[in-house]
This record gives sequence, C-alpha cells and structure tokens, in this order.
Amino acid sequence: MIEPHAPAPPGAPPPWAGPARLPVRQGTGRFLVLACVFVCAACGLVYELELVALASYLIGDSVTQASVVLSVMVFAMGIGSLAAKRLRGLAAAAFGALEALLALVGGCSAMALYAVFAWTGDWGGPWASGPRWLLVAFSLAIGLLIGAEVPLLMELIQRIRRQDAGGAVADLFAADYVGALVGGLAFPFLLLPQLGQLTGALLTGAVNAVAGGTLVLGLFRRDLTRRARWLLLGANLAVLGVLATAAVLVDDFERAAREAVYGKDVRVAVQSGVQEVVLTGGTGGRPLDLFLDGRLRVSGRDEDRYHEALVHPAMNGPHARVLVLGGGDGLAAREVLRYPGVQRVDVVELDPTVVDLARSDPALSRLNGHVYGDARVHVIVADAFRRLRTGLPAPSYDVVVADLPDPGITASTKLYSQEFYGLVRRVLAPDGRLVVHAGPLAARPRVFWTVEATMRAAGLPTTPYRLSGRASDVPAGPDRTARASRSPDDWGFVLASPHTRPPLALGPRAPGARLTPGALREAGRAAAATRIGGLPASTLVHPRY
Repeated sequence: MIEPHAPAPPGAPPPWAGPARLPVRQGTGRFLVLACVFVCAACGLVYELELVALASYLIGDSVTQASVVLSVMVFAMGIGSLAAKRLRGLAAAAFGALEALLALVGGCSAMALYAVFAWTGDWGGPWASGPRWLLVAFSLAIGLLIGAEVPLLMELIQRIRRQDAGGAVADLFAADYVGALVGGLAFPFLLLPQLGQLTGALLTGAVNAVAGGTLVLGLFRRDLTRRARWLLLGANLAVLGVLATAAVLVDDFERAAREAVYGKDVRVAVQSGVQEVVLTGGTGGRPLDLFLDGRLRVSGRDEDRYHEALVHPAMNGPHARVLVLGGGDGLAAREVLRYPGVQRVDVVELDPTVVDLARSDPALSRLNGHVYGDARVHVIVADAFRRLRTGLPAPSYDVVVADLPDPGITASTKLYSQEFYGLVRRVLAPDGRLVVHAGPLAARPRVFWTVEATMRAAGLPTTPYRLSGRASDVPAGPDRTARASRSPDDWGFVLASPHTRPPLALGPRAPGARLTPGALREAGRAAAATRIGGLPASTLVHPRY
C-alpha cells in the first residue's frame, strides 16, 4: 500500500542519508553507480528473456508464456519497489544482499525449470503443471528483486551528490534502459547461440553478483560495519561458488536431463539456429525417433502409416511437379518418389540441420530411402511463408504437401492462416491438390476444423480425413506437459483443390502400401462424424489456434 506522507522541503535529505564517504571523487562515484545500473539492467532483461525462451521450449505456446512472464514480472517489480522503500536507510547493505540473491535466483532459474520439467513432468496429477507454476514463481521472485533495485540505487546515487529528483531519475533510467537494450541484444545473438540457455543464465548471474558486490564493497564499504562487509563478501563468494559449480556440471546435468526426457538412447542432440534436434534409436534394431524442440516428429514405429496417409491421396492425379513444405527429414519426399512420372520435388525446409541429418545420419537416411541423393529432389532452405510469397512461380505445382509443425505451436500459426493458403493456391496448377497435416483430430477437434475452415476461406474446397495412429510416449502436439495419458492417437489431414472438392481415393498407379481404398473411405467418414461447423478462419492478425 502506498503510504501518505507530507512532502519534504526541497533539497532536504532524509535523516539517514548524509554524504557518502567515498574512496574516489564524486564524479567517478556517480559513473560507477550508473555503470552498475547498466550491468544490472542488462542482467535483468537476460533473466526475463531466458525464462520466456525456456518456457516456450519446455511448455509450448510462446505467446502465452511470454505474456505470463512479462505481466507477472512487471507486477512484481512494482511490489518490489514499494517494499524497498523501507530499506533505504540501509541502502548499500540492502543492495549488496539483493544483488547476491538475484544472481543466485536468476542464474539458477533455467536449470531449476529444466530439472522440474525433465524429472517430474511425467508424474501426472498436480506435478503435470509443475513447470508452469515454477515459471510463475521465478517470474515473481526475479521481478520483486529487480523492482527493489531502483529505490536503492536512487538512494545510493543521491548519497554521492544531491540533485533534483527529475535529474536523478533521468540519469538512472537512461543507464537502465541502455543496459536493457544491451542485454536484450546479447541474449539472442551471443549468449543463446554461443553458450546455450543454461550456461548463459549462469554466466549472467555471475556478472550480476560481481557488479553488485564490487559496487557496495568497493565504493560504499564505509557505509557497512566490519561484520556486514564480511557477511556480504561471504555471500557473494558462496553465490559465485554455486554458479561456478553448476557451470562445471552443466554438461552432465543436461545429458542426464535429456535422458530423463528422451530415454537413454539419444544418439544425436544438436541445437541449431532454429530448434533443438534430437535423434534416438535407429541402431541395434531399435526404432528411430526424431524430436524437434522436444516434440516427437518422426517415429520409426509408425511413420510409414503417417506419410502414406499424408502423401498418397494427394498423388491421385497429375503429379509431375511436387512441392513439400517442411518435411526436411525426407520421408514425405520418399513417398512422392514411389510414383512413376514424378519429374521434380522441391522441399522447402526452414532448418538446414534437419536436412543435413537426413542426408548424413545412417539410420535417418536409410529410413528416407536416401532421397537427397536423387537428382529430382531439390532443397530450398527458407521459411515456407516467405518462399511462397516471393520465390516460387505460379501456377507450377501439381501437388503441394504441407508436412509442417502442429498449428497449436505459436511459431506455426502463420503456416495455417488464410493468407498462407491463399499463397499455396497461387502456386497450384488448376487441377492440383494440396494436403495438410492439421494435427490430431481426437485430441484437438476445434483446431483441426479451424484449419479446414481456413482452407475453405482461402477458396480451397476440402476433403478432411482421419487415420488412427499409435499413441506415443512423448506428445507430438504443442503442449509438452501432456504425457502418455493425453497423447494424440490419431492423425488428421485435409485434402484440397483450387476448384472442386477432391475425391478421397488412391490413384490407379499408386504403389503398394498398407493404406487401402477401404481404409481411406473409412478415414473420411471418421473425420466427417466429428465436424464442428461455423468456425471462423484463422488469419495473420487474428490467429485462432
């Protein structure tokens, strides 16, 4: 609660705030305080971005996670600022203790969040939401500590030389905002690609502790008793020791956590510039699994059924030129190349790491039939939306296969928008076909039928169908906290054409496959029985997934 008080006479210092006894000149002292403000602001923003990034990866739906982190943190900053008013009489000691605690909490937040997700995420019951609640707790704690910095730093800078409140606030906030800019740019361009989320957070905590401890123990040490100085020094050394120990053990921790999430059969784990790519199995008779950002994208147990259902109905008709959107693993292209008469297959894949693995990994390249050695297959490393908008001739494709991430993932919503399907329609031949994987129908029927309604809104008559699949142990959808009990056990597809509703059938020259005409007719009836009507289309400015 904000306390009412009578205004102090202009320029009157509070009773506890006599001039600080500094070991340097006043100008140098002010510069050092503002430099500390700069560093602390940069560290604070890194903590914030690290929580958003890790939560989006572990939990999914980046818009929701970013909103939770930002709103909770800003709210907590206000509470922290009010609470710090009572500490102004001990500004130096309070600020030193505050920075040590912030360094410990912020620096260890990524490891703690990852640990809870890895080791308790599949316990079910109240533990299923453990990562979400821990995200809120860390956002609240870090926000409280960051908010408490401002009044204490204001007090310290006024202790050096009194000035009008407006001038002091301007100086303080200028250093704070510039520091936030540097932290905001350092996270995506330096810390994340060079050090990763865990080590980057630990290093940020160490910088935070050194900056706060150095300022108080070096510049304001005469404001502290001898005991307070030793306590603060010990606290900072202990924090740095914890962070250094965690940094030494971070590789072992990450390996153990990855095994807890994926099992002990991890063969490849690569953090590309787009996502984390993990391959498990594929040797010794064990089925190969491909995970992208922790979501199961390919399972060697049943990928053939999925890709047959995705590709074969769309190949019923002319199919000389085929465009595969996504599908960098080469498995959709493998099914396409089984058809005689295919002259060219263009694969548009955002992440070149997936393509490189599909070419070079023995198990994955064997599974996709070494398609990237076929001269008819051409890879385009690009964002599918941007490529359709700027780089493909129209109309030029007989078949377009959209083998893209689940529409419930925020980064994928534009690839399931009315604008996107309008771009696809532009590159389709007049009698061409488009097929879209629209997510599991049983688990998320509203999402599936929104995709179908969006395609119709773009002028594409549709034929939806649903094929039962094997329930996986790791969720393939947008929410990684859902485990086996709620894993999708079917695949939903939508077949479309520019002018007429395409028939759901196999072509006369379809290669032998487990997918039969009877199973395909049943797949169409199964989807039709779940129809949800009256759903609005999803657009770029109004995503509905």
